[in-house]
Amino acid sequence: MTALLPDDPASDPPGHDLAHHGDAEVGPGLVDLAVNVRAGTPPAWLTERLTASLVGLAAYPNATAARAAVAAAHGRDPAQVWPVAGAAEAFVLLARALRPRRAVVVHPQFTEPEAALRAAGHAVERVVLDGDLTLDAGDVPEEADLVVVGNPTNPTSVLHPAATLAGLARPGRVLVVDEAFADTVPGEPESLAARTDLPGLVVLRSLTKTWGLAGLRVGYVLAPEELVAALAAAAPPWSVSTPALEAMQACTTPAARDEADRAAVALRGDREHLLGLLAGLDGVEVRGSDPAASFVLLRFPGRTDVRGALRDRGWAVRRGDTFPGLDGEHVRAAVRDRATSESFVAALREVL
Repeated sequence: MTALLPDDPASDPPGHDLAHHGDAEVGPGLVDLAVNVRAGTPPAWLTERLTASLVGLAAYPNATAARAAVAAAHGRDPAQVWPVAGAAEAFVLLARALRPRRAVVVHPQFTEPEAALRAAGHAVERVVLDGDLTLDAGDVPEEADLVVVGNPTNPTSVLHPAATLAGLARPGRVLVVDEAFADTVPGEPESLAARTDLPGLVVLRSLTKTWGLAGLRVGYVLAPEELVAALAAAAPPWSVSTPALEAMQACTTPAARDEADRAAVALRGDREHLLGLLAGLDGVEVRGSDPAASFVLLRFPGRTDVRGALRDRGWAVRRGDTFPGLDGEHVRAAVRDRATSESFVAALREVL
């Protein structure tokens, strides 16, 4: 079941803090399950390459080589690539560049796209997913000329079929697919990053999670050339730094993509181990059909105190009530190594 909720522009609806993010949950002495950055990153080879790029800081950034590297990785033309200082900047640029008549954001999902649209004065309608949190193409109003959806979706970990999302594309509509966690899925089977045949398709990618570059702020947009030109016109000059552009080149090589895929395979095993442990607990539900990303969405029916109780025991998890469609019974927990998951579930058993 879904619900379509209209809202006024430029205002956060009551009950949802769209500006809240997982880093606010982290603190001294806490085991971090609130932020989804892969543990043990960035790898040494990447740190060395970024360090070497610092000798060029006297010059203004030049994105030509980075755009070419990303284009080669996804089988595109460099004119269809735009670097951004993290996916959050991409949402701001889209909100500046586009003039949607009917913007729809599919929830629960990362709150930055809606926040950026509201800040730019756009009205936003929400398609709020329920049940197994999967999307049907019929959930989205035909009249929507801007649609934003995550895949796999944060915080639900649901991986929507590529065919379902491709079915949302049509002339006169901009379809934005946030693939910030696409590389946490082995083989990226449902990614639309290489699709150049779909009208108005915008795919957002991030290097933050898999490569441990949250502090560097680096990602990129894949879109038709005319949309990339509109984003470029809305962007401040040189917003993506030289080290960030170096990271784009380094992390899109065949060798780096193979390394990311091996990490995704290991993550899948760690996630299945965590899900198996959770299946032995009463009082907790894993939301979302077949979790696919580096986190899981948990619900504790009738309990809104679990996050605080876990924090008292040294565990930081991401609160769920800031995501439209969720409430205080929900938390998001990152998938870590098996020993950490076993300790986490032991603490959770005490709480429950």
